[in-house]
Amino acid sequence: MPGLSIARIDVFQVDLPYSGGVYRLSGGREYRSFDATIVRITTQNGIEGWGESTPFGSTYVAAHALGVRAGIAEIAPKLIGLDPRKVDRINDAMDEALVGHEHAKTPLDVACWDIFGKSVGMPVCDLLGGRTNLKLPLISSIYVGEPEEMRARVDDHRKRVKIAGEPSTDAARIAASLADRRPGEFFLVDANGGLTVEVALRMLRLLPDGLDFVLEAPCATWRECVSLRRRSNVPIHFDELATSDASIIQLIADDAVEGIGMKISKNGGLTRCRRQRDMCIAAGYTFSVQDTVGSEIAFAAVLHMGQTVPERNLRCILESRDMITVHTADCLFEAVEGRIIAPNVPGLGVEPRLDVLGEPVASYY
Repeated sequence: MPGLSIARIDVFQVDLPYSGGVYRLSGGREYRSFDATIVRITTQNGIEGWGESTPFGSTYVAAHALGVRAGIAEIAPKLIGLDPRKVDRINDAMDEALVGHEHAKTPLDVACWDIFGKSVGMPVCDLLGGRTNLKLPLISSIYVGEPEEMRARVDDHRKRVKIAGEPSTDAARIAASLADRRPGEFFLVDANGGLTVEVALRMLRLLPDGLDFVLEAPCATWRECVSLRRRSNVPIHFDELATSDASIIQLIADDAVEGIGMKISKNGGLTRCRRQRDMCIAAGYTFSVQDTVGSEIAFAAVLHMGQTVPERNLRCILESRDMITVHTADCLFEAVEGRIIAPNVPGLGVEPRLDVLGEPVASYY
């Protein structure tokens, strides 16, 4: 298509306040607002593509919002003039411009997929391999709190539970959160790497028999997580430790897990996640498709990737939109009774609200 090369890249910054006031994780980590970086890529013939990267603060994984925008400053000039549809070559150019820093590469990669879809009149999920007919199950995140308080929040949101690192209290939190479990529901108990092997084993011993859940990211290091898995019959998913193609290959080689939490920005965008999806499916893993946090633009990428995962492998996708109070885009997809499907429109299916985004904080052309 003549003129289909990148002519301009604009970067926007938006604060996304947490809808619950204070979000608490293990280790005393607290978050009240999230700093979003949103990218618009414009081609020479005027097609616009959008992407987003919103790190979960600066203490979740090795990423932070200022670093996202600094990374884009390194990368963006090297993308001007390239064809955004050649997504693997775009990723090669990003890697040549900056080693690592997947959070900075994600919004650029996603925006290229949005352009690709619009240029050929196809939804992104169909370009990623083809949509399934599955109505995707949504998961919500229940932050750390008192057991009965968490039980009430599960009733409101259902069905991801955070724990903080004290064995008896965490056991009570899990038991309370799963007390009203409904048939067919799937629960992730997420420690965000906050437990030692000793504490995790003590907590698991204190649980009532018959609780059905997957333990996500129990410990901070690879060795600890593998050690815990060898001593427990509870299925384990990696999250913070599953960040790259190399880490997926290693966890398969080590027989380290039953699955992963795939987060689009943590794992480097849709191009990289497409490869990691295929590796996980080949290994027989189950996995969730998520992002660290994010508005409608980030959620659209999650939705399109999730729509390509076979039902036997997909546990859920994260409904990140209910975690924030600011909405950056109008979208052509809504949840119905806890499930959602990707829109059958070109690209991601989002229309950014320019009045919310304001003026770009940086532009490259």
